[in-house]
Amino acid sequence: MNPCDDPLELYRRMLLIRLFEERALESFSRGLVYGTTHTAIGQEADAVGVVSCTRPGDVIVSNHRGHGHFLAYGGPAEALAAEMMGRATGVCRGRGGSQHLHWEDFYASGILGGTIPLAAGMALAERERSAGAVVVAFLGDGTLGEGVVYESLNLASLWTLPLVLVVENNRYAQTTPIARHLAGSLTGRFAAFGIPVEEAETTDVLEVRRLTQPRLDAARAGEGPQALILHTYRFSAHSKGDDTRDPAEIERYRMADPLPLHAARLAASEVERVQREVQQDLERAFAAALAAAPASPASLTPALGSTP
Repeated sequence: MNPCDDPLELYRRMLLIRLFEERALESFSRGLVYGTTHTAIGQEADAVGVVSCTRPGDVIVSNHRGHGHFLAYGGPAEALAAEMMGRATGVCRGRGGSQHLHWEDFYASGILGGTIPLAAGMALAERERSAGAVVVAFLGDGTLGEGVVYESLNLASLWTLPLVLVVENNRYAQTTPIARHLAGSLTGRFAAFGIPVEEAETTDVLEVRRLTQPRLDAARAGEGPQALILHTYRFSAHSKGDDTRDPAEIERYRMADPLPLHAARLAASEVERVQREVQQDLERAFAAALAAAPASPASLTPALGSTP
C-alpha cells in the first residue's frame, strides 16, 4: 500500500507542515531565518492531498509559498530548516533560502508566474521522454494576474502536455482580496484554452485526493493539461507579519481547519502519538540546522580560470 493511502500518514504530513511553519515563523522573529518566509498555515490539505496522489518520477513545481509542498513531497525538514537559515547543509547548500528549492524532482521559485512556463517546459520534456510522468504545478490566485501564465496555458493545451495546474485560491494576492484583483471567473481562464477544470471549496485532505486523482490520470493518459482550483484560506500573514485582514474573518475560516477535521476520523491515541513524534522530529531538525556551518560565500564564486 502507498504510505499516503494511510489516513494516519496523511495527518502526520499535514501536522509536520503546520508545526514546521509555526516554528519557521518563530525562528524568523528570533533572527534565525534570513530573507523572507511565506507560510501556508491552513492550506495543508492542498499540499498533502495533491502530492500524495503523485507517483515516483512525477515532477512538482512550487512557488514562493512552498514549504508545505516540499514537505508533502517527502523533502527532509532538517535540510529545509537549514536552507532557510543559510546553512551549508541546506537543500541547496544555503543558496536558495525559503523560496528557491530543488530536491530530486521538486522545484520551487519565488518568481511569481515564472514557474508556469518552467512547468510547461518540463511537461514537454516528460512527454518527449514517454515515461508516463506528469508535472504538477502549484500556483496562487494572484499568479493569474501574470501574462506569461496565459502564454503557457495556450502552449500546454496546443501541445497536449501532461501538466496538472493546481490553483490554491486563498482569496488574497498578498493583502489584496481576490474581488479587487481578478475579473471574470477562475474556471473561465482555463476553459478559454480548452483545459478541463474542476473547482471545490474544501479543506478536507480526502476530498482533495478524490479530486486530484482523475486530473492526474487524465494528464498521464495523454489527454493534455488539467486544472484543479481549490478554494482555501491561509491563517498566517502573507509574509511574516504584514496582515491587514479582519481578525474575525480569519477566525471564521479557522472553523474549517484541515487538521482537526481529519484528526476526528482517527483514534485519539494515534493522533497523540503522532503529535509527540512530529514535535520530537522537528526539535531535532531545527537543532541540527542551527548547529550546522553557515554557507560559505566563497562557494558561490568559481575559482579563477575555472569553467562555471
